[in-house]
Amino acid sequence: MPAVLVASMLLSGTAAADTVELLNGAKVVGKVTARDQRSITFNTVVGSRTYTRNYPVERVHAVVIDGNREVLNAKSGADPTPSAGSERTQAGIEALIDKVGRATPEWWDSVALTYPRTLDLSWPMTPPRNWNNQKNVSQYVWDVINPNPTKWREGVRLMHHLLVVNQDKPEARRRVMNELGRMYHGLLQDYSRAAFWWRQAGVDRGSSASLAGVHLAECYWKLGNKQMALDLLAKIPPQFAMIKLWADMGETDRAIAMAEANTRGAYADIAYIYAGDACRVAGQYQQALQYYQKLLAMPLSGPGWKRVQRNQQRARANVEGIRLFDMLDLSRVPDGTYQASSLGYKGQVHVAVSVAGGRIEQVRVTRHQEKQFYSALTDTPRKIIQKQGIKGVDATSSATITSEAIINATAKALARAMK
Repeated sequence: MPAVLVASMLLSGTAAADTVELLNGAKVVGKVTARDQRSITFNTVVGSRTYTRNYPVERVHAVVIDGNREVLNAKSGADPTPSAGSERTQAGIEALIDKVGRATPEWWDSVALTYPRTLDLSWPMTPPRNWNNQKNVSQYVWDVINPNPTKWREGVRLMHHLLVVNQDKPEARRRVMNELGRMYHGLLQDYSRAAFWWRQAGVDRGSSASLAGVHLAECYWKLGNKQMALDLLAKIPPQFAMIKLWADMGETDRAIAMAEANTRGAYADIAYIYAGDACRVAGQYQQALQYYQKLLAMPLSGPGWKRVQRNQQRARANVEGIRLFDMLDLSRVPDGTYQASSLGYKGQVHVAVSVAGGRIEQVRVTRHQEKQFYSALTDTPRKIIQKQGIKGVDATSSATITSEAIINATAKALARAMK
């Protein structure tokens, strides 16, 4: 393990400036002032003068804005996380995970190790009776790290520090490794490092793998080996998260079969929403509407009625979105920026959608009340722009409700704008 990953000294620093990384290897540091589908406008200071540059997107490898790095174009033979669907051998995946997982992230030196000095770094299994996000690590991560993208990398650095602090405590280290997997996966979308740490925690061994095992399988798929994902899923006890992953990987029949098997149990509402979502991703909109309607017909009674009510709200929003999908025609949308909102987990998620020349140029979340949104606020707009529509856009793992709200709000905004 590189020394930088296990260093225990406390560092201080300021937030990193924006960076544009070009495909030719050059890096420019300054401030992103504008961005659309075709170019990035960037201000950089040389001496006492400020220069403005406009970089075509096709020349840009990655852009770092407010500490969040997004890869726009892969460097030939160098991108560690290719798009899902590309193929790598199992040996290639194993080597990639080991190499990248043991390497220092390129952003490491620009991020300080920062945390409250009142935090209990031993991270006891039993949290304090009263919620205290300045003492308990889990509560600090939930309240401070997860809802603040500018602190995501600080959270990763904190977890690496906890590995050192708890080096003689195997159970605590395992918790930290699991959390590193979750952060690299759900926050930074760094699937190689997520896989490395989940494997270090042992979630790929035995039949007791938890939700982390499903996300590890997703990492294998995202890294380019679907069969590794399927093999791992076969070892894991059934859980609803599998339905989404199967659907995202194109295994729609398997996803629906598992959902159907749970529609007569205590969690039928969850089964119906997952089945509807699986059909939506596959473009089977009529079947999706049928599952959502079955959920909407469920009575609000019994101990789980509040959960059923929330899932019915999701279903209504998804039904409204689907009914807009087929009528959308970007050629009928005048140039401009259009706004709409749809229900997320905590409230309405508002988006602004910019269209120019019959193309979606930008999808931006302008206002929301979500807390545990993970990478959905950037991941879902990126997918919509890539597909130039909302059909077949899969929701972001761990933030499905927020992601669906962005998809449905985008559909509303575009539908309202059509001539």
